[in-house]
Amino acid sequence: MTTPRRQPAERHNIDRIGWLRAAVLGANDGLLSTGSLIIGVASATNDHRQVFLTGVAGLLAGALSMAAGEYVSVSSQADTEKADLVKEKGELKANYAAEQQELANIYVARGLDQELARKVAEQLMAKDPLEAHARDELGISDAAKAKPVQAAVASAASFAAGAALPLIVVLAAPPAWTGAAVGLTSLAGLAGLGALGARTGGAPVGKGMIRVIVWGAVAMAVTAGAGALFGARI
Repeated sequence: MTTPRRQPAERHNIDRIGWLRAAVLGANDGLLSTGSLIIGVASATNDHRQVFLTGVAGLLAGALSMAAGEYVSVSSQADTEKADLVKEKGELKANYAAEQQELANIYVARGLDQELARKVAEQLMAKDPLEAHARDELGISDAAKAKPVQAAVASAASFAAGAALPLIVVLAAPPAWTGAAVGLTSLAGLAGLGALGARTGGAPVGKGMIRVIVWGAVAMAVTAGAGALFGARI
């Protein structure tokens, strides 16, 4: 008797959309905000050292801000999840049968008949009632569980990675061409991130690129105009 071959687990785009969205968003933020900041300052002054230090300050402030914001946000989510689990645990203890019926009703709504739904709910709750309700009633699973520290580190790292590109250009480009070099390089970087995000997520690549290029160009043009205006008045 031959043993049936184990089928490999299917991978879908939706499986990676969470981390992908966070990574691309962080890198986009770092590249666009730091690049725009450098362009604005370069439009206002010819002091190359000041332009570079402004970019470094933008990288540090942005990365720390992203980390703090993500930590607070995900911590709030984690607190909500814990509170819901405590509440669910109490409900299971107070009325186990009603909670089992509630779980069965969820499966009926998903397409199972009453008898099969009842059996599925009964067997899942026999193994781990809280896990069954956390997953199917509350939508909490190990894969999607809030992890504040991990989210904060990932956001800071992705922001810093994006912000590093315009800073490298500032060091490499001639001072007179800093603004133009940073602008062109930043747009190219944004196009690459847009293409990467679209390709990995299974979306149209061209649309993803055009979207970030247009909005990136608008942001950099506005900051360049503001820098030139205020630089002329100083």
